[in-house]
Amino acid sequence: MKMVPDNIIFVIDIILCVILFAIIFIKLYLRYLGKEEVVVTPASEFTLLEKDETRVAIQKEISFKNEGKSCATIMDVICRPQLPFEQYDKIEAWGLVERNGAPREDDYFESVLIQKKGEEPDEITICAKVILIGRKGLNINEALKEMPDINIDFIWLETGRTPCNYKKIILRLSGDEVRRLANV
Repeated sequence: MKMVPDNIIFVIDIILCVILFAIIFIKLYLRYLGKEEVVVTPASEFTLLEKDETRVAIQKEISFKNEGKSCATIMDVICRPQLPFEQYDKIEAWGLVERNGAPREDDYFESVLIQKKGEEPDEITICAKVILIGRKGLNINEALKEMPDINIDFIWLETGRTPCNYKKIILRLSGDEVRRLANV
């Protein structure tokens, strides 16, 4: 068996040390740069958008503020009212999401960047819209009379320096609040 010369072992040791120091340097540099830290809070109460004989549309604004040291991306935002047919069959509920001030006609949420703390824009507002439609030939006033409280799942995909992950908050919409907004 042949022995490896000492100078080759020394060169391998130097290469391994350089790789180890590079890894440590990169890890420390990324830690210095920081991560995104998005804080999500409902920014308003539910408000009435429109009402006609067959439907009512309401919305709630939700604030996304980046308190972190790096840019964040918000994608695939979903608003899903939890009103199954088995629970209450007189109302059909639909959810819609759009950025405040940037409405879309195609029901698509376009990804948005939220800059790091101190850079513009480090905060955005997203509107969760709920459309309630009367079923079984009922007008909206009749359909809302006995509507129960419902939960609304507000779900988004968030990423930045950390891997993508889905996050969720639950918005509570009371039947009394909808009736008050719709003047029923």
